[in-house]
Amino acid sequence: MPYTTMPLNLETTRLTMRPWTMSDADDHRALAAERGDGMPSIEANRRVIEAQLSTPARTGLALLVINRRDVGDFIGYCGLTVGRASAEEPEIAYELFRRVHGQGYATEAAAAVIDAAIATGRQRLWATVRTWNAPSFRVLEKLGFERDHVSMDDRGELVWLTRSLA
Repeated sequence: MPYTTMPLNLETTRLTMRPWTMSDADDHRALAAERGDGMPSIEANRRVIEAQLSTPARTGLALLVINRRDVGDFIGYCGLTVGRASAEEPEIAYELFRRVHGQGYATEAAAAVIDAAIATGRQRLWATVRTWNAPSFRVLEKLGFERDHVSMDDRGELVWLTRSLA
C-alpha cells in the first residue's frame, strides 16, 4: 500500500516542528554531545543533517526539529524513521536537550507525530528504548505504546514497544 508523505511542518500549543536546515548544525552537535560520546565533528554533523533533508523524498518519513513557540529555541527533534523498523511500520524517535526534560515537550511533540503518522495511512508504529531510559518509557506509555519484546545488540538490551494506529 502506498503511503502519503508525513506532514513536514507540525504545530502544537507550545511547539513548532519543521524540517532541518544547515543552520541547525550547532544545536544538533550540542544535543548529540549530551549523549556522552563527545562532540561530533562539523563534517559528520553536516552529513547527518543532509541525510535528514533527503529522507522524506525516499521514505515519506522525517525527523523534525522542535522549537518552542514562545522562545523560538531549538530543543530537540521528534519524528518517524525507518530506524530498526520499516517504512510501512516506522519507528517514532525523539531526543530533547536535558534542560527541557520533565516539561511535557516530548509527549506533546510525539502526540503530533502520531497524528501525522495516522494521516499517512500507516497502521502501526514502533519505538525502541534502552532499559535504563525510564523517562522515554513514561512518554511512550502516556501515548498508548505497549511493550512487545526485548532484543539484544552490541549496547545491551533494547525494549521494543508498539502502538496500533487503526
